[in-house]
Amino acid sequence: MTSLSDLPLRDDLRGKEPYGAPQLDVPVALNTNENPYGPSERLVKAIGEAAAEVAAGLNRYPDRDATALREDLAAYLNADTPGAGLTVRNVWAANGSNEIIQQILQAFGGPGRTALGFEPSYSMHPIITRVTATAWVNAHRDADFGIDPEAAVAAIERHRPDVVFLTSPNNPTGTALPPRVIEAVLAAAPGMVVVDEAYAEFRREGTPSALTLLPGNPRLIVTRTMSKAFAMAGTRLGYLAADPAVIDALLLVRLPYHLSAVTQAVARAAVAHGDELLATVGLLRRERDALVAWLRREGLTVADSDANFVLFGTFPDRRRIWQGLLDRGVLIREVGPPEWLRVSVGTPEEMAAFRTALKEIL
Repeated sequence: MTSLSDLPLRDDLRGKEPYGAPQLDVPVALNTNENPYGPSERLVKAIGEAAAEVAAGLNRYPDRDATALREDLAAYLNADTPGAGLTVRNVWAANGSNEIIQQILQAFGGPGRTALGFEPSYSMHPIITRVTATAWVNAHRDADFGIDPEAAVAAIERHRPDVVFLTSPNNPTGTALPPRVIEAVLAAAPGMVVVDEAYAEFRREGTPSALTLLPGNPRLIVTRTMSKAFAMAGTRLGYLAADPAVIDALLLVRLPYHLSAVTQAVARAAVAHGDELLATVGLLRRERDALVAWLRREGLTVADSDANFVLFGTFPDRRRIWQGLLDRGVLIREVGPPEWLRVSVGTPEEMAAFRTALKEIL
């Protein structure tokens, strides 16, 4: 039987492990930062009708540029961040924010080029970087999981990266970045600066989006997703906002007709029902803040979170805690710095089950 080692695989891919969180059938799954609130019957019906409307034309290719969807997303971002002034020419969409990141690296990274990030952070940034034959540099975060602007500038000046990744709120720590950090990085970076805002809708009141920095910064890209706040993880729709020239660059590397007609229709239906979907954001914020307070009362260390998950610890043997929770039907994520664990925010019932199980173990 042929094994992977028998194939002429790229040398830089040998020995690597594929990305993936455990997919286990458990009563309480709190490991992938999904929104626990599914679509209502009204939205399910709207999605079905939208899919049915395009079904009769599935013998034809979809709109290659997803123009109507991008117009909808621009309108949503303008409402989310008043004054952003975005148009269809500022927005691009793809199959999840991971494809967005891949297209960015295909256009601005590649052999002989470098991307820089601040770990612990989203593990897909270095994975996709390496898959696109781009070198990866870890500039590290501070002990409190923040980024010191002077240290960030020094790292950029030392490595001169073609792409810099910032994540706000950061995964897995939940940490949001103040604008001064992003501004310092923009001023120092010789190439593109990508601010991954997958969890932006969950940020606490008064925390600005990097969208406010787009005017006058043509090398800034702000990425978003419909997987989290919009509760559309199964749709696989990511998008970005940037200068129109950035979209022109991504057109050079995108696959033909990369977004199916069904994906576009479902995503548009979800944006049209955005008020309903985003109504759960407030619930999850309150549940998150209550969880942080409870964990601290239990004597645990907890990172401040602006996301829909919480990083907590510290445990000399975190695998024992993770396994103990799993044995009690609760799945969380063993990710991030050693001795720490990450739990997604679920429904009140799911969080009650998590607290009960954790207290038994502790």
